[in-house]
This record gives sequence, C-alpha cells and structure tokens, in this order.
Amino acid sequence: MRPRRSQVVLVEPALSQLAKLTATETHRLDRAFVAISVNLELGTPVPDTLLRDYVDDIDGGRVIYYVTALRQITIVAYVEA
Repeated sequence: MRPRRSQVVLVEPALSQLAKLTATETHRLDRAFVAISVNLELGTPVPDTLLRDYVDDIDGGRVIYYVTALRQITIVAYVEA
C-alpha cells in the first residue's frame, strides 16, 4: 500500500509569491510540492516554530511549510524558485 499524500495548500503570502514566478520557476516548485506531500518530515525544522524549510536538491525550489495536526494537509507559507 502506498503512503497517502498530504494535500498541499498555499496561504496568501505564498500565493502572491507564486503569481510573480515564471512558468519555468513554477515548474521547479512542483517537485518540492510533491516531495513534501509524500514525506512530511523533509527539510529542516525552523527553531522555535512549527515550520519546516525544504530546498529541493535538484531543481532548487524552496518551500517553507507546516503540517496540520492530523497530518492530512500541508500548509505552505513561503515559496522561492
């Protein structure tokens, strides 16, 4: 049985950042979104917060996110391509 993927949701600051990116930059972030939706423990914990900071090693997309208590939804607070 495959692990269930978390639903990825972007909050307003991340949506605003995403809207400013090119199609190529947005594509780079897709890999990061898929990775964190499958493995919620990726990235580095941000000290004194619930946030995690993940940078994709191949495409370089950066995502700062946190996971809800039931681990079904991943909230993205920041994106960078």
